[in-house]
This record gives sequence, structure tokens and C-alpha cells, in this order.
Amino acid sequence: MPHMRISEAAVYLGVSDDTVRRWIDRGLLQATTDPSGRKVVDGYEVAMVAREHATAPGLPPGMKSSARNRFVGLVTDLTVDTVMAQVELQCGPFRVVSLMSSEAVRDLGLERGSVAVAVIKSTNVVIEAEDRAGA
Repeated sequence: MPHMRISEAAVYLGVSDDTVRRWIDRGLLQATTDPSGRKVVDGYEVAMVAREHATAPGLPPGMKSSARNRFVGLVTDLTVDTVMAQVELQCGPFRVVSLMSSEAVRDLGLERGSVAVAVIKSTNVVIEAEDRAGA
């Protein structure tokens, strides 16, 4: 399993290094020592803690959705022309950009600073990973 330093785990968990250290002290995460003597945590365990602590926004009462990827954020930029629009959201540490009709932007009442939810439903999701061939 890949291991990561406490500072890296903190970035992926969206918390401070000190919070990760407290979680280690409380047993929420297990730490080991790498060959250099630094404290590290298991990458999979960090992913499971991130999943456990994630809180997805709920749908309005009485609604269901097949989409599992939902990001709540704030509209940070809008580029709207007569037919199409580009909407940019800041969802926590993530920037999400959507292309939609200008009519949809007007119907949703989107403007800079608006709260919005990006719902991603796709059969084509690109996954990138570290190149370990050279390691």
C-alpha cells in the first residue's frame, strides 16, 4: 500500500497537520515510520477516513438521483453569451467548470457568489495517478 507523510494526508483530508496527528493519537489513523524515520500513514486508510468524514448534500425531500458525485460550492465566475455559458464553482478545494446554455443560467438565477451544486453523472471519468514505472 502507498504511504504518505502526515502533511500530505492533511491536504487530502482537508484538515491541518495537527488534526491528523490528533487522529493518530486517538487511533483514528494508524501511523508507521518510513526508512527515513518520518511518520507516515497508509494511503488507503486516509482514503477511508476521507470517505467516512465526507458529508454529501442531500436531495430535496421526495427526490432520488442516480448521480453519486455531488459538489456544493459557490459560483466564482460566469461567462455568458447569447447561446452558451461557462459557470465556474469553487467547491471546497476543488474548482468545477460547467458548460451549459445561457437559458439554464438565467433559469437557475446563477450569479457570482450564488450557492450551487455540481452534480456529475458520467460514463467517461478520467483518472490520473502517479507514474511509478520510474520508481
